[in-house]
Amino acid sequence: MNPAIQSMLEKYRCETRQDYENALKEIIQEIALLGLWRAKFFEHAAFYGGSALRILYGLDRFSEDINFSLLEPRKDFELAPYLDAVKVELTAMGFVVEVEERSKSIETSIDSAFIKAKTKEHLLRIDVPAALSERIHHKEQMKIKLEVDTEPPGGFETEAKLLLQPIAFSVKTYKQPDLFAGKIHAVLARARLSERVKGRDYYDFVWYIGRGVPVHMGHLEKRLRQTNTWMSEKQMTREDILDLLEQRFLNLDVESARKDILPFIKDPEAVAIWSQDFFLSLLSRLKVS
Repeated sequence: MNPAIQSMLEKYRCETRQDYENALKEIIQEIALLGLWRAKFFEHAAFYGGSALRILYGLDRFSEDINFSLLEPRKDFELAPYLDAVKVELTAMGFVVEVEERSKSIETSIDSAFIKAKTKEHLLRIDVPAALSERIHHKEQMKIKLEVDTEPPGGFETEAKLLLQPIAFSVKTYKQPDLFAGKIHAVLARARLSERVKGRDYYDFVWYIGRGVPVHMGHLEKRLRQTNTWMSEKQMTREDILDLLEQRFLNLDVESARKDILPFIKDPEAVAIWSQDFFLSLLSRLKVS
């Protein structure tokens, strides 16, 4: 095993196959960030979403994807050169991966790609116990999606955060109030666009509320207007957000939300208290900036 990977793995307490897969995916994500930093990607873009909250701010759940936003809209942005840098970095660390840009079937503002690696081969590379690895089919793949929003709604602030492994480097990211705005947007907009409930959104919502992070109203309103989730001519207020969230929580399929989050957390008891009333009770604690 690469010594740098071994050092990164030491912070995880892996017992199950899911533990090892989550740890491996996160290590790949962090090495991908290093590759992007070397390619000067963060001169043009910022890290945001659940993985940013996990890796940079200490969220206690794993995340599948890595999401980025350009600092300003650019229709001529090209993702491919940065994907090459990601593959070079991962290969140098001993990973055998495919990094493929995803072709668009419809015109969208999201450029995306997948980092693909054979699950069994790479779990063996990190010395997973034979009792776990022998149950994995050799054709199984782990996938990490990388997405870049090329038409960000604006109104956000960024900061630089330091990572020390596998080497010291810096990542530009949204500040927490803007990350929270993105999360509330996901809670509200995803409910309109998909029947699938993402319990991860609700877990993160609880995390923000519990730490007293205010939501940046200006950025949230821009995000909601961009997706036609807020279409009123008047400026959005805290009361408007509370009303929208109340309606969402009243219609939440709590069991589906709980089922979605379980593979990404260590302690199932962390979501045992979940109910519609629980989420509604959090609304009075929502702070804005």
